[in-house]
Amino acid sequence: MIFLKSPWEMDLLRVSNRIAAEALVELKKLVEPGMDTAELDRFAEAFVRERGAKPAFKGYNDYPSTLCTSINEMVVHGIPSSRKLKDGDIISLDIGTIYRGYYGDAAVTLPVGTISEEANRLLQVTRSALDLGIKQAKAGHRVSDISYAIQEFVEDNGMSVVKAFVGHGIGKALHEEPQIPNFGSPGKGPVLQSGMVLCIEPMVNLGTSEILILEDKWTAMSKDRSLSAHFEHTVAITEDGTEILTVLDCH
Repeated sequence: MIFLKSPWEMDLLRVSNRIAAEALVELKKLVEPGMDTAELDRFAEAFVRERGAKPAFKGYNDYPSTLCTSINEMVVHGIPSSRKLKDGDIISLDIGTIYRGYYGDAAVTLPVGTISEEANRLLQVTRSALDLGIKQAKAGHRVSDISYAIQEFVEDNGMSVVKAFVGHGIGKALHEEPQIPNFGSPGKGPVLQSGMVLCIEPMVNLGTSEILILEDKWTAMSKDRSLSAHFEHTVAITEDGTEILTVLDCH
């Protein structure tokens, strides 16, 4: 089923996604060598709750935290812990929010101190892939037009898209239809329509696209332990074009 949003629903979605985006902007200020990811998580939960929202991930399928904190070779769903960030790390922060029953979702990968040229290029390619995917998210296009734009750019730059996880619709549930893979041929899948709200989120590895899941049943790692990055925006398709609901100063 494709979920279309009424004007008042869109307003609530804007608020929820703005809270998620603002949380990431503030978290960026805390990301530095010596900071542990559990402290980032505590800050994020307090930030969200102080703005009248609730963490969307905490308790979702028994996930224990507000943030997903994925470091270096972690692709997604890293669980916050006492692990301290080190100079040269990269960290993906993924956050979900619920405001009056409507969901927000955003992610960004950040450098910790001074990172390698290789890591910096990974961040640039992944962020650009997201931008290219968003350009295809317009009424009349198809879902796979987004997918193809992301995959083509990433692979042209010698990197790989993770195929085990995909983007998704969002609204009154965290994950709604349609699914939005980061790979595939153009011109396939549901036709995009005004009123649809989508989470577009390329996950890109420097090496193989294959992943493995750790014993905690959440943390996904690149199989070859290559660096991985993840950027995500929630976007609304409107009659006037594409509206990014999670505009981030840290993107």
